[in-house]
Amino acid sequence: MEVLLLAECRGTSGTPKGVVEVFSFLRFFVSSTAKAKTANSVPRTLLDCFNSIPNSQNIQIDVLMENIEWAKREKRIFLKHSLETRLVDLQLDTQQCKPALALIETLLTKLKRLDDKMVLTEVHLLESRVYRGIGNLAKYRAALTSARTAANAIYCPPHLQARLDLQSGILHAEDKDYTTAYSYFYETFENLSTQDDPSALGALKCMLLCKVMLNLPEDVTSLLPIKLASKYAQLRDVESMRAIARAHQKRNLADFEKALKDYQQELSSDTTIRTHLSALYDTLLEQNLLRIAEPYSVVEIEYVAQQVSQGRQAVELKLSQMILDKGRGCLLIFEEPEADRTYGAAIDTLEQVGKVVDSLYAKTVKLA
Repeated sequence: MEVLLLAECRGTSGTPKGVVEVFSFLRFFVSSTAKAKTANSVPRTLLDCFNSIPNSQNIQIDVLMENIEWAKREKRIFLKHSLETRLVDLQLDTQQCKPALALIETLLTKLKRLDDKMVLTEVHLLESRVYRGIGNLAKYRAALTSARTAANAIYCPPHLQARLDLQSGILHAEDKDYTTAYSYFYETFENLSTQDDPSALGALKCMLLCKVMLNLPEDVTSLLPIKLASKYAQLRDVESMRAIARAHQKRNLADFEKALKDYQQELSSDTTIRTHLSALYDTLLEQNLLRIAEPYSVVEIEYVAQQVSQGRQAVELKLSQMILDKGRGCLLIFEEPEADRTYGAAIDTLEQVGKVVDSLYAKTVKLA
């Protein structure tokens, strides 16, 4: 207990080397004790002391590598697997996808032999994050399915269930199923907020994003007064989503760009938010271009660019799927239709038939 308090004090004071020194002392102490579960859990708890130290990921990776080798020498298998899982998480945070994937493959082979469902669930979750990071949605889906299958065989702690729901929500959002994604994000937010977990804010932002993507920006304001969300309502992260919702509701491209610029840190730090807002911006730009161009049969691209406050080159790229009259620098909205003589011929025929009928009727009257 005293060791943990010492490490926590070193972490709070922002001295990573102090925490590393505690690790060195701890290895000497644990080596002389039995391989009890408490001895295995203490190093993992000590690693949490780095969380309060900014930009300490590289030091954490070095400490983990050193302690993994120590656990291997001491034949502490479960501790080694737990530390390797933590190492994969850090490698993902530092965009080291290739070494993370290699370590995951090794871990999965060993964990399946041991049938350690808890760690297996965590590793499959990390695997899904890796495949999402490299853009392989098929393997992302398969890894997440494996994680949920492993989780169904055990009691899933709330924090792990929240991570499962979050990844499921992200997957459904990638599939454009924002209604189902919202349900998963809400479960995540409810779970994390009851534990006072700071990552609940990220889940709330994803909830608000889903409402915007569903063309329900007015729901963003109505969601915030609910009990769990009210304490986050005044934060800049939430205000950034409100600004996006207002711009989308007005279909105003300038306001949308202003929100992206004013809240750049809040809107670009999360990969999910950044990706879907980029798609939403493209959709909004396209809608504005169509709104301006539709009333015309021929319109100058320069004029369209001025109306949407975009550069000519950007507008041309967006209109690349339309037919461009390159000679005049104009966009052809509608082609000039060719005259169809079929209708005229049909009307002439009907007129002649009408004359015949009138003539026959006149003769019938005379005979009567």
